[in-house]
Amino acid sequence: MTATSTTSSATSTTATPTPVAPVGRQSRFGSLGPVGLVLAGGVSVQFGGALAVTLMPRAGAPGVVALRLLAAAVVLLLVCRPRLRGHSRADWGTVIAFGIAMGAMNGLFYEAVARIPLGPAVTLEVLGPLALSVLASRRAVNAVWAGLALLGVFLLGGGGFSDLDPTGVAFALGAGAMWAVYILFSARTGRRFPQADGLALAMAVAALLFLPIGITAAGTRLLDPTTVALGSAVALLSSVLPYTLELLALRRLPASTFAILMSLEPALAATAGFLVLGQSLSATEAAAIALVIAASIGAVRTQVGRGRARVELAPEA
Repeated sequence: MTATSTTSSATSTTATPTPVAPVGRQSRFGSLGPVGLVLAGGVSVQFGGALAVTLMPRAGAPGVVALRLLAAAVVLLLVCRPRLRGHSRADWGTVIAFGIAMGAMNGLFYEAVARIPLGPAVTLEVLGPLALSVLASRRAVNAVWAGLALLGVFLLGGGGFSDLDPTGVAFALGAGAMWAVYILFSARTGRRFPQADGLALAMAVAALLFLPIGITAAGTRLLDPTTVALGSAVALLSSVLPYTLELLALRRLPASTFAILMSLEPALAATAGFLVLGQSLSATEAAAIALVIAASIGAVRTQVGRGRARVELAPEA
């Protein structure tokens, strides 16, 4: 992954500081490269999502979200210990917007998986990052890769979503829109705050906004020790680890490349659903996964080739 990290860094459209891991393990995270960071985060978040589905009967969707955000905020605040002083009004506006997007994305997604299966929910949600990839990219070929991934997304949904709960579909699409907003503000937060300080503050904002909703919906069920333990595990898998990895990756990846890499999420969700929830894959779904992976690889290779071309055409100093 070392070569990938170097060439991906060259494709970034904005100069950013060298990322630093929040717990002092920069070399371990950095050795994965930005693409490896995104993929590792995707695996973590999808297995966390599968675990969250098993928690739904205990606390309901709002309760699961509240536990996830609260536990993640506590962990990140304790580990990062972000400074509250020395930030501009624009810095605080960015981190608050990031927190709102994070809370809305989580809330909408868990309302979706409470009504429709995990695979289709993630398939619909990923349309948000795919749309962002087309809008953010300045190369026509990236629209081709996004279109190929989009075809895989619909195949993964069985060629259509008419049999799904329409409310669940609406929630999943809303989560996808907020996911696109999350990508943009995650990148901005990473540039404005050192290490993972901005992520910790944004997670605290999201937890404060969603906690009253979770308490109202779940009540005393949130105090059950087993529910708290499972909710904490979901927080680590679905929030702390993936958001940290993605924040580091976005400091070295363009938003368009990151967004197309997110098209791998349906494949990861299908794998997690099979291993954790016992959901099997059909031949059509397997073909869809192949299309999505091909589109993601093509997008990454296009960005890497563009970075190499820039280096070769640059005048010697």
